[in-house]
Amino acid sequence: MNVASEFAACSEDEIKALLDGGTLTVYSVARPITADRPIDRSGVLATFKFASPAFGGDPGGANLIANPVPASSVGTPGFARACKADGTVVADFSAGPGPREVKFAEVSCSQGAPVKIIAFKLIPEGGWPERPDYYDAHPRPGFAMPMVP
Repeated sequence: MNVASEFAACSEDEIKALLDGGTLTVYSVARPITADRPIDRSGVLATFKFASPAFGGDPGGANLIANPVPASSVGTPGFARACKADGTVVADFSAGPGPREVKFAEVSCSQGAPVKIIAFKLIPEGGWPERPDYYDAHPRPGFAMPMVP
């Protein structure tokens, strides 16, 4: 998880409590390098609402009001941004197939089709499986992808 600087000193349990009644919005690629930065090039694929409490019962799993939810756009999940009930950004989570924090039943989303979270776990900051040079990547036709130094 990539926690917003306002909540950097919070424990994992405190982060979970902050999400009571909040939202989890799933985006395509081009994740910002920190949760403090705005999302400028990613499309919203789906939005989930956390129950209150947001976590509990199933160890590490999230309590969601609806799961699955209909996709709002077409794309492949790249990350998910969690916000408090008042809209304050708390953290970004890795999302998609494979060893991610938010794992889905399908690899991609199609508008109107169900998007279902099948696993939700918290990975400590810095433990994401993505390559650091993909953060803030803005791939555009005719431009090379970032290179590892």
